[in-house]
Amino acid sequence: MTSYKHLFQRAIAAAPERLHFAAHSHHLWPDASYVGQLAAWEDGVRLADRKWERVMGEIWPAAQHHVAAELGLPDPSSIVFAPNTHELLLRVVSALPRRPLRILTSDGEFHSFRRQSLRWEEAGSAIVDRVPLDSLVEAARSGTHDLIFVSHVQFGTGHVFDGIDKLAALARPEGPWVVIDGYHGFMAMETDLSAVADRVFYLAGGYKYAMAGEGCAFLHAPPGFGPRPEITGWYAEFDDLSLPPGSIGYAPDARRFLGATFDPSGIYRFVAVRDMLRQEGLTAADIAAHAGGLRDALLADLPIDAELLNPGSPARFLALRSPEAARWKAQLEAQDVITDVRGDVLRIGFGLYQDTRDLDGLIWALKQLSATP
Repeated sequence: MTSYKHLFQRAIAAAPERLHFAAHSHHLWPDASYVGQLAAWEDGVRLADRKWERVMGEIWPAAQHHVAAELGLPDPSSIVFAPNTHELLLRVVSALPRRPLRILTSDGEFHSFRRQSLRWEEAGSAIVDRVPLDSLVEAARSGTHDLIFVSHVQFGTGHVFDGIDKLAALARPEGPWVVIDGYHGFMAMETDLSAVADRVFYLAGGYKYAMAGEGCAFLHAPPGFGPRPEITGWYAEFDDLSLPPGSIGYAPDARRFLGATFDPSGIYRFVAVRDMLRQEGLTAADIAAHAGGLRDALLADLPIDAELLNPGSPARFLALRSPEAARWKAQLEAQDVITDVRGDVLRIGFGLYQDTRDLDGLIWALKQLSATP
């Protein structure tokens, strides 16, 4: 198996004894991200006020093109960036006129949406139907919802939702709107949205498999859906700051969902990492194949007794259910073997920075667990 550790020398040197198998949680950063971070700082001091010309004129479009190329989107201008996906979710929802909002979602969504949707219910601003993932499409066909929100890959189980095209067929500018949370899918597996780009929203970011860290979340916004969101900042009308007093302008593309002044360093890091991958000739499929080889090798020699929740899944982590999950995670961490746990599910994630030596170390550490009374 090819090793790609040379792309992660700084992160590995920072904790050389660590075995990091939580790429699905906080992916280690490649050296290219450091170059991007430095570039953001250097542009800030070199250009000062004029840095925004470079950010919005060069870095931002480069990032848009990288996202569009990864997802098969026909128009990079359908991409807008923000510090996190939660901000973008709030802006999308603010563009829907009905209150209370009628929301359909799965019962396995990440805490950000779970918590927010519960709070909307508590406030009386939303009525939320939560259904198992395999019955979501059928529930969506009822035609009674304004917003349908579902993760492409479920964060807890690694189950993959395969009905995006079926939901897209239901989407209309007047409602319902379909929002796909792609955080565990983007750059974890090949994703082609070309056939549904005109009908679905898609949320993801750089924190996980894009390897760029925080501050670089993005939204793909289909044309004609939500032309005037309520919750936006002055950047949403950045195209025309000479509007008459009292006017509220909106950009004609995805920038209609923009906020206000932001830290662009995450976008610099994302562009630097994507440029590095292009130079190395590495695609999401290549990375998934590398991670999949490690995953399959672990499954062939898994020394703990646990229920595998996502057999055959292209998700970049194993979801292993056991009442011992929390104890296992703590004991592994004590040996500087990093995994994570969600309830009674131990998650072991795979990335480009791991190789067979790391896998051998993980298997040895897991065997010590099985020997622990």
